[in-house]
Formats: sequence, C-alpha cells, structure tokens
Amino acid sequence: MKLKRRMHRFVREIRDNLWGYALVLPAAAYTFVFGYITLPYMVIAFQKYNYRLGLLHSPWVGLENFKFFFLSNQAWQVTFNTIRLNVLFIAFGTLTALILALLFNELKSRLFARVTQSTILFPHFLSWVVVSYMLYSLFATDFGVVNNMLEAIGMERVNWYASPQYWIQILVATNVWKDVGISLVIYLAAISGIDGTLYEAARIDGANRWGQIRHITVPLLVPTVSILSLLALGRIMYGSFDMIYAIVKDNGMLFATVDVIDTYMFRALRTIGNPSQAMAIGLYQSLVGFVLVFGANWIVRKYDSNSSLF
Repeated sequence: MKLKRRMHRFVREIRDNLWGYALVLPAAAYTFVFGYITLPYMVIAFQKYNYRLGLLHSPWVGLENFKFFFLSNQAWQVTFNTIRLNVLFIAFGTLTALILALLFNELKSRLFARVTQSTILFPHFLSWVVVSYMLYSLFATDFGVVNNMLEAIGMERVNWYASPQYWIQILVATNVWKDVGISLVIYLAAISGIDGTLYEAARIDGANRWGQIRHITVPLLVPTVSILSLLALGRIMYGSFDMIYAIVKDNGMLFATVDVIDTYMFRALRTIGNPSQAMAIGLYQSLVGFVLVFGANWIVRKYDSNSSLF
C-alpha cells in the first residue's frame, strides 16, 4: 500500500512539473551515461587492457600503470603546473567577479548595467578555438598587435610563443576575461536576494555605501563565494584541457609552464595508445580532487556550517 501511494505521488509530481523535468532530462541522461555507467571501467587502471579480451578478461598488472606516470620525468612538473594554474584561476576569477558584482550593484542606470553585464558575459559562450585565434592575432611574432605596439614605442618584438615565462599571466588573464561573466551573474543574483531592510536599518544607523557593502553585502556573499570555490576546488587537478590545447597545442617550448595533466595524458594516449595508463592518470586526478573537496569542506564546516557544501 505504501509503495502504491509513493508511486502515485511520483506520477503526480512528474505530471505537475512535466516541462521542468523535460528540461533537466538531457543533463540527467548525460550524467548517468558518462558519470555512472562508465564507473566500472576505472578498473582498467589496474589492468593491461586489451580491447579484444575486454574488461573482464584483460590481465591484471596492479600499480604498473601508475608507475608509468609517477616515475616519468614530467609527472611532478605537470602536477605543479595544473595546481598552480587552477589556484590562480580560482583566486583571480573569484576576486574579479566579486569586485564587478559590487560595482554593478552600485550602478544607478539599470540599462547601462544590463548592457555591460551582457558584454562581459558574452566571452563565456565563445569556443576556446575562437579565443586561441584571437590570442594569436595579439601575440603573433610578425604581425601581432602587441608586438606592433612594442615596436611603435621603440621596444623589441617578443617571440611570445617561444617564451614560456609569459604564459602564466596570459592564460590567467584570458581565463578571467572568458569566464568571469558567469560568476558575475551568480553573485548579482545573490546580492539581489539580500533583504533590503538590512540596508535601510544600516542607513538609519548612519552607515554610508562603503559601510553597507563592508558590513552587509560582503558578509552575506561569503556563503556563495565559499560554495563556488569548493566546487571549483573539486576540479583543481583538471587542467582545462580545451583551453590549454586550443591555445598552446603541441608547442613544446611552452610546456615548462603550461603543460598540465590533461594535455600530458592526451599526448601519452595519442602517442602510446595505452588506455590503461590514461585511466590511471585520470583516477589519480579524481582521487586528489575528492580528497581536496572533502578536506576543504570539513575545514569550512568547522568554522561556518552555512558556507559548506554538505
């Protein structure tokens, strides 16, 4: 009887919110197929996987596939590059989006705010391939805009695509420019949800605009910032493959500072063709990300449970 009532409630819930469930269905199907059905294939990280023998009959090799990565000369370099780039992406992206959200909230002209916000959001929808050509038009050695400007002020041209020391700053700036718009939308939505009576009470107490931002807006944004940062931290071991590969491609002269785990794994799979070794690297990324998220969430929950994910 209880099962029948539950089924009735379930059918009624689907019927009453049919379009909402229809919208979420593609994302749910994608997550189920690529996030759950593929989970058994993680065991190939411990096998010498053979396409002909399949998952159940391929021979086990223990941790040999992990040795391929950890005993290589580049293992710790690409790990360091991955963590460094993602930490900078998170730090500068969050700070920039937060500052922009506070500034937009102070604008008097709503029309100007909407147009400017849409302009900032637009790069988020550009492909990284398109962005890579935009960067090439800026930093090309012979006809790049930046080199032309340097030459115009009497400075020598720089071979940017052979100078790895500049690409940390270039990639961080590009990432912030492209993705800050989506974070800005989230922070503005969080600000719009703040109770207006808090600002009225602050004005009655004599607080100016800076005082209201400092003592009301920023503290109430902390939970949103914390949750978004924790979610980003879960992918700190993933090196934005589409970004790095689209911009750098196989330019070995830049690998010292921009080669990340994802691009290293892709090259290894492409050149060696061993899926077991690629899966071992992917499993290493996932485990480290899992530990970082749970560890960071535990620390956040210890000091402020409202700012934690769970």
